[in-house]
Amino acid sequence: MTTTAIAASTIGHQASLAGQTVVVIGGSAAIGLETAREARAEGADIILTGRNADALDRAAGELGAQRTAAFDATDPAALDRFFEGLPDRIEHVMVTAGRLYYAPLAELNRDLARREFDEHQWLAIALAALAVHLMTNTAITGATFDIDGGQQLIAR
Repeated sequence: MTTTAIAASTIGHQASLAGQTVVVIGGSAAIGLETAREARAEGADIILTGRNADALDRAAGELGAQRTAAFDATDPAALDRFFEGLPDRIEHVMVTAGRLYYAPLAELNRDLARREFDEHQWLAIALAALAVHLMTNTAITGATFDIDGGQQLIAR
């Protein structure tokens, strides 16, 4: 029943990203690449980043990406340089970059798990702080970031 309701609610939906710029951090593979494909199919200009330059070049060629940048998004200096080189306006930023740590609980390395968790959280915060100044939605007066269930405001 839920599936039918969801499907029915999307019939006739004509969302368009024409004329909008979508930045996909971690866009050369997996979820990031599929997100970029969907955005491009809806008319968006795509900017892709990824660590693997070869995979990034293949993805960019497939999608006709506006530009690409190969770097490790968890490197603060590289992330700053990337955002300094972006156009004056962007509409959307998606981040799928970063490493994930998986282990059975009985074998969990807490130091490694904490490092990977912290890296993901700080990457999201850094991206929000860097991107908010380029976002064109005039209704936005700030960006919120939810790290632990509480809302934090990043002033614009």
